[in-house]
Amino acid sequence: MSWINEVKTPCYVIDERALRNNLKILCDVRERSGCKILLAQKAYSTFATYPLIAEYLDGCTASGLYEARLGYEEMEKPFGKENHIFSPAYRDEDFDEIAKICGHISFNSIHQYEKFRDRVGKASCGIRINPEHSTQEHGIYDPCGEFSRLGATIANFPDLPNGVKGLHFHTLCEQNADALCETMAAVTEKFGKFLGRIEWLNMGGGHHITRPDYDRDLLIEEIRSVRNRYGFDVYLEPGEAIALNAGYLVTTVLDTLQNGMDIAITDASAACHMPDVLEMPYRPNIIGAGNPGENPYTYRLGGNTCLAGDIIGDYSFENKLREGDRLVFTDMAIYSMCKNNTFNGIPLPSIYLLRESGELELLREFGYGDFKNRLS
Repeated sequence: MSWINEVKTPCYVIDERALRNNLKILCDVRERSGCKILLAQKAYSTFATYPLIAEYLDGCTASGLYEARLGYEEMEKPFGKENHIFSPAYRDEDFDEIAKICGHISFNSIHQYEKFRDRVGKASCGIRINPEHSTQEHGIYDPCGEFSRLGATIANFPDLPNGVKGLHFHTLCEQNADALCETMAAVTEKFGKFLGRIEWLNMGGGHHITRPDYDRDLLIEEIRSVRNRYGFDVYLEPGEAIALNAGYLVTTVLDTLQNGMDIAITDASAACHMPDVLEMPYRPNIIGAGNPGENPYTYRLGGNTCLAGDIIGDYSFENKLREGDRLVFTDMAIYSMCKNNTFNGIPLPSIYLLRESGELELLREFGYGDFKNRLS
């Protein structure tokens, strides 16, 4: 990785070769199962790579107007791909534009559909359902948890409204195919009487399809079974799986200190540049580093903000860390650039694309104006 010292930190680096490898896996699933696969832009929306993504996938999906516009401008218009959207509730002033640029619109409730049904134009409409079957323990990411606001439960779904062409569920988070099979069984049990009356079923995201231990044969078998039984189109909309392990965050050590343990301050911040480290929470890997105590020198890494909890994690290294050392966090293409922020006036990281040829291309560099112009 000779390019590490060529970049200005902090920065994200997208690995084009790794991205293409993920897309090849997804394309294989798509072709063998007969399903359609969409990029969930909420996880990854670096549109400079959309031409590559368009070679392998069917389109993209959005969570709001701006993502829908991005998908329309950078995926549908140039490549003729599909553009889908789901939102928990649509703003009246946004909806007419959404209806013009989205071919599929999923609503969170029958009431939302009835409110906008006369304005959907040519879009194929669906309703998100909640099968009330949790398969995970991360409450913040569980749409089937108690009092969930996401999706209509069977108690609030007396019948399939006229004009509704599809159903949509999204219940998973970084899970394997067995969780989808469980969920599909719950969907069939509760909503099975409607499945023979729809044209498409969106099985949402959270499928970690490109993870090495993911059971892709089981996924393909399940999708084939559903399609053969009901005859409708099946959509998957993974986000993480598309750019899983396809990016890095490069940071520089700014200082080291001691307070009960060795501490290093970096120019990358968990709070600003990798929010999922605090929200999930999880500990990202660093190339060449180990778990605490595994190597001779253990450090707690923290960001350069005033937030006491801006802690990335504890890591061990073969050598002492020194000011100016470069560290490379892995799996930083997903839920990083999409969620970062300028808390404390911390600069946004630059974005590079590492081409398959080995060429390093600067996609975007941010400055003071990007911070200032958000606020007034």
